[in-house]
Amino acid sequence: MKRATDPRHLARVLALQKLFSLDFNKDTSQIEELPLDDLVTLDEIEEYNTELYEKIVSGVPENTETIDKMITQYAPQWPIAQMKLVDIQILRIAIFEGFIGKITPPKVALDEAIEIAKEFGGETSSKFINGVLGAIYEKGNN
Repeated sequence: MKRATDPRHLARVLALQKLFSLDFNKDTSQIEELPLDDLVTLDEIEEYNTELYEKIVSGVPENTETIDKMITQYAPQWPIAQMKLVDIQILRIAIFEGFIGKITPPKVALDEAIEIAKEFGGETSSKFINGVLGAIYEKGNN
């Protein structure tokens, strides 16, 4: 069982917060970005995997167009503009990490995304994310 203090899990949580804030604030130049050190302090994180964090926060924006095409392909009934921003970011992280960047085995990226969705998403987020990532995973393993 994964620990809530696992450095790789915490790196994903920090990356989610960073990517969420960047996307949320993209149209607002008046909001100042919260420094990573402040996020670490607020989240009471003692240790996180900095290499994984950096790969995610640089890789997701670089591959957003490709990632979003995959999301659209495997969740055609849900236009990205209508998805919850937190769900989009969790999907983007998992797709980048497990399928595009191949940093983590796809099944691990899927499981982590579901756990993070339970922690940060809405009532149905984990089921939605499981459905989209499960479809991508099945397609890639056939």
